[in-house]
Amino acid sequence: MKFTKMHGCGNDYIYIDCFKETVKDEKQAAIFLSDRHFGVGGDGIILIKKGKTADFEMVMYNADGSRAEMCGNAIRCVAKYVFDNGYTDKTSFSVESMGAVKYIDVNVENGVVVSAKVDMGAPVLKGEDIPVNIHKDKVVCEKIAVGGREFDMTCVSMGNPHAVMFIDESPKDFDLNYYGALFEKNTDVFPNRVNAEFAKVTDKNNIEMRVYERGTGETLACGTGACATAVAAMLNGLVDHDVTIHLLGGDLKIYWSGKEKDSVIMTGPAAYVFTGEINKEF
Repeated sequence: MKFTKMHGCGNDYIYIDCFKETVKDEKQAAIFLSDRHFGVGGDGIILIKKGKTADFEMVMYNADGSRAEMCGNAIRCVAKYVFDNGYTDKTSFSVESMGAVKYIDVNVENGVVVSAKVDMGAPVLKGEDIPVNIHKDKVVCEKIAVGGREFDMTCVSMGNPHAVMFIDESPKDFDLNYYGALFEKNTDVFPNRVNAEFAKVTDKNNIEMRVYERGTGETLACGTGACATAVAAMLNGLVDHDVTIHLLGGDLKIYWSGKEKDSVIMTGPAAYVFTGEINKEF
């Protein structure tokens, strides 16, 4: 089976072109291929297919074999792959994932995509729709005690659930693996588990952030997490409408008008790592 390793700001996935390849056991493929010691290594796998309600479909699995609804970094890589490989000659097209359709504009230089702008849709702010088991319509700057520490938490869904915590120390000095795992697995509060972001606002247009992703652990970047963090910062009056999120793997630019029905717009890079073939069927 042939595959392509790609990343967006270091958020790396194994991409399988299902126009050419067949994967029968997608969960086991994700678990095996994502293993960084015995497989290819990545944050999960992405299956690229012909769309049902969009131009293309992205089927995403986390490294533990669980399905994921959306990944902002992965969808930019899908956009690069389908354009660079001649599946479309349009610079504006759509990609669906678990029924949600996103609209993408690609930036092409010398015939290849170098970055993409994605309409990530409007943020979901209603607690029960995220979902989060806190009996408030919106969960903004809500006190929560986890692992012996109290955090101010704001919850947002960008197609998948996020809990954003603004902290005083640099995220680089924060014990992410300890607190991130506690947040992710706290199903009393987050019935579908949660992606946990720990962020520090440096000024009105810049945020430093690290992320602990549901089903994977820490990743170098998270597109939906960057969107959720920007939205959370705006809801708390901490930043302007144009924000750069500085992640361990690179920067993502996020724009949101602040109006609940308006889409969040994410812009960032997409890059190849390598291509290969594995002598195993799934």
